[in-house]
Amino acid sequence: MRAVVFDQYKSTPVLKDVDRPTPGPGEVLLKVAGAGACHSDVAVYREFDRDFGPPQLRPPFVLGHENAGWIAELGPGVDGLTVGDAYLVYGPIGCGHCRACSRGQDTYCENAATMPYLAAGLGRNGGMAEYLAVPERNLVPLGEADPVAAAPLADAGLTPYHAIKKSLPALAGGGRHALVIGLGGLGQIAVQILTAITGATVIATDVNPAAMARAEASGAVTVPSGPAQAAAIRDLTGGRGVHAVFDFVGVDPTIALAMSVVAVQGRVTVVGIGNGTYSWNFYEVPYEAELTNTYWGTIEELYEVVDLYRAGKIVPKVEVFSLDDALEAYRRLEAGELTGRAVVAPHGR
Repeated sequence: MRAVVFDQYKSTPVLKDVDRPTPGPGEVLLKVAGAGACHSDVAVYREFDRDFGPPQLRPPFVLGHENAGWIAELGPGVDGLTVGDAYLVYGPIGCGHCRACSRGQDTYCENAATMPYLAAGLGRNGGMAEYLAVPERNLVPLGEADPVAAAPLADAGLTPYHAIKKSLPALAGGGRHALVIGLGGLGQIAVQILTAITGATVIATDVNPAAMARAEASGAVTVPSGPAQAAAIRDLTGGRGVHAVFDFVGVDPTIALAMSVVAVQGRVTVVGIGNGTYSWNFYEVPYEAELTNTYWGTIEELYEVVDLYRAGKIVPKVEVFSLDDALEAYRRLEAGELTGRAVVAPHGR
């Protein structure tokens, strides 16, 4: 079968023929409906090398950690599932027996250092291929929902949902405000989630006017970048500040912006892996303001994301590519030419 393979550090992945996987005990084989292209993939093949990055991500392996598909084959010991049914794949794969994994939080597996891979598409062969083998436990049913458009929800939906859910106490009650910084794929879905599950006024900001227009269509009040950005955001809150800020960029200026507008007892969550830094000072930070980060989410939360998707509360904007055009999808992702999440559909739509 054909697959997009990360085969060497600091180079563009290649489209090549690889062996079709065989599902092992407790696994299923999926006929891939869609696989999302993510900036994390770009970081893996552009930035990592043998001395930088987790050892579990050493090449070669098939890319694609946002995956959905139809069951094509059941591995030994798997029953109760039906060939042909559509599922979204929870990407992280932990040891399965530590405390974090028992909670469905494989992202924080206590034995991650001894695992041979981190996730499907991150060390283990992923879904940028015609077929994908995954543990039965990692399947989340989609029912009649479109699995092609659903594929990005495995990360671009789950990651903001986890961050928002952790911040719900800060948003409980009337007169609350949330701020989304960075309106790429994750930021756009974050606006939709905040609108769907909270009563907060959602403020959104980005350097891209088209991205802000999309956020407005999802119910956000937008503020453009510029010298007056922080003041404008504070004005929208009546001067009190934002109760929960979600930074989907994560560079020095965006973290500084978040901390300049957070309210007393507010919460700032850095979701974007921009490797930014922030210098904390007792006299400059509002009292009891939290600065934290999150990574991906739990499989239980992915079920909840799918519930929102099936109810029409989350509508990912996707651009669909054939497997033949998968490398072009990554090129456009790197060049900033996409208006939605790139999804590779190996078997067509």
